[in-house]
Amino acid sequence: MSAIWAISAREADENGVDVSRAIGLARADLVTLASIWRPAPDALARALRANENVQRDDEEAMVLALLDAHRGDQTLQSGWLARMVARRAMQPNHLWQDLGLTDRSALSRLLGETFPKLAARNVNNMKWKKFFYRSLCEMEGFHLCTAPSCHECSDFDACFGPEDGESLLARIRLENMSASLSHP
Repeated sequence: MSAIWAISAREADENGVDVSRAIGLARADLVTLASIWRPAPDALARALRANENVQRDDEEAMVLALLDAHRGDQTLQSGWLARMVARRAMQPNHLWQDLGLTDRSALSRLLGETFPKLAARNVNNMKWKKFFYRSLCEMEGFHLCTAPSCHECSDFDACFGPEDGESLLARIRLENMSASLSHP
């Protein structure tokens, strides 16, 4: 969760918004999370300044409902993760990057631990955002794909291709190190 906090806090700073908007948790949840887990030295102060409520559009609310329905337990932590993953899934990068994780395998482990039944359904290792939307469509009786099977689809790589790239959190750390070296 510290990675999610760090990447969300950075995004909030860059966009001039409250951390609750970037991470998907309201003030009370952020204060509890920061008190228990202490993700960063300024976390509690940021949490206390956060919005009391978090607004979700329909798309994010549907992803959250999917995640909530598949939580492995009903702990605060799994609820927080459902809200954070749903919010971060609205960002433009690979989901593992927007959660501040090191790679896709870290995301697969996180989802497998927190949402085991949902993760177990991703038997073909589809990209997670694509898998969420496909799951939502299937629940509603829709089919996203016109091809009879994924192997015959011209967009196969968009759903199953590699998810490589740089960790956004690693980039932030490198930028911070460079900044501190240039400003003694």
